[in-house]
Amino acid sequence: MKWVHGATQCITAATAEALGKDGALGCLAVGCAADIVAVEGDPLTDITVLEAVNFVMKDGEVYQGE
Repeated sequence: MKWVHGATQCITAATAEALGKDGALGCLAVGCAADIVAVEGDPLTDITVLEAVNFVMKDGEVYQGE
């Protein structure tokens, strides 16, 4: 599923680079602004795992499912 990997990069690192914000957005590292979702499985190989998000962090605040 090469298109899934490409789509995921498009909405993260590639967008940050296009905006001139690479190193600050679209990455997971100290100093990067990141919103994080966690799922069981690899969305690069099975996009349907994104239908069941287990963990969300936005602006440093943790939100969890019911």
